[in-house]
Amino acid sequence: MKYYRRSIEQVINEYKEQFPILLLTGPRQVGKSTLFKELFQPEYKYFSLDDPILKEQIVNDPRLFLKNNPEKLIIDEVQYAPSIFPYLKMKVDENREDGMYLMTGSQAFVLMKNVSETLAGRVGILELQGISLREQFDIEFNKPFIPNEEYISEREKNITEYTNLWQRIHRGYMPELVFNDRKKWEFFYSSYVQTYIERDVRDLINISDESKFLKFMISLASRSGELLNYGAVANEVGVSNETVKRWVSVLRTSRIIYLVEPYFNNHLKRVIKTPKIYFMDIGLLAYLTKWPTPETLANGAKAGNIFETFVVSEIIKSYLNAGIINPPLYFYRDKDKKEIDLIIEEAEKIYPIEIKMSASPNKEMAKNFSVLKRKVDKEIGTGVIICQYDNKVYLSEDILVLPIEYI
Repeated sequence: MKYYRRSIEQVINEYKEQFPILLLTGPRQVGKSTLFKELFQPEYKYFSLDDPILKEQIVNDPRLFLKNNPEKLIIDEVQYAPSIFPYLKMKVDENREDGMYLMTGSQAFVLMKNVSETLAGRVGILELQGISLREQFDIEFNKPFIPNEEYISEREKNITEYTNLWQRIHRGYMPELVFNDRKKWEFFYSSYVQTYIERDVRDLINISDESKFLKFMISLASRSGELLNYGAVANEVGVSNETVKRWVSVLRTSRIIYLVEPYFNNHLKRVIKTPKIYFMDIGLLAYLTKWPTPETLANGAKAGNIFETFVVSEIIKSYLNAGIINPPLYFYRDKDKKEIDLIIEEAEKIYPIEIKMSASPNKEMAKNFSVLKRKVDKEIGTGVIICQYDNKVYLSEDILVLPIEYI
């Protein structure tokens, strides 16, 4: 398959010049190893720990492996051999150079724990997700989405209409599907889910009933864009609340889902403290929840939530591709059920954002933005409605409509 440029490439090159070790995390099959091989072979020697023989060699004697391979290395799926980390530390401390080792991993939180304990100060960490719409349309713009004047004026220089939007949303963001029309959608995701449960999930937890974990994934997928109600999921799947919480952490670890936390300070006494859940790949979401075509997805009962999930995932990718692995994204919902879909924090400013599938925006959509006044210590920036309207337009001095192409 032809290689397609990824937005994160420049950041990867910058990190490689700053750290002896670079770790690229992200879900399976989003293109981590392809990216490293394209950018850095033959300068770097490549090893994949998906190879069980190699995995056994490294686990049993990581010192010998590094002695036999003194050159620059790419180590793929390094979470399978955390025993190598102390020896990488020794190698770096013996002869520290930038860009000595490049690693990928599909289980971010497990890796973060091992890396932070063993390789602190020696490793730069980035995250790669699926193909963004900027990447699909080959847009050379890689700044994180912040709806201030500077961002908007720069983004306008690179605006491209996002054609066939729901086809792209339904297809998903995996490179194999995005760039290969002949690849069967249902076959790909069926295999993806099976491989994910059999390999990644089993590595992280001991599950006795794989069918229940699949039912759990389906239950969560049907709730993307909503508050995460652990009790409701537990009742639907037939497991305990604690089991649901443990399984949610597995999906987070694998970067399948993203939890957006509520915006909170001492003045916001009545705010709901439950996070919202978003699937990062809507193709996977659609497969799990049985929306077989773009048309059924766009016209279904959950279309609004799907559209919100799409927008939030694109915003998250804009941060990750710029090297920001903890995007400053929040939401607001209080006990009176007043909600703001997304809040972006930038220094001493916050931007309230409403996400609507509609192509007919109006000021009523932004009515809850006012609840932040006198309740936050930071300046409130221009409120934004992201929707399917064709043009940027101000509805008032402090409410701006942005088409999705501005993300």
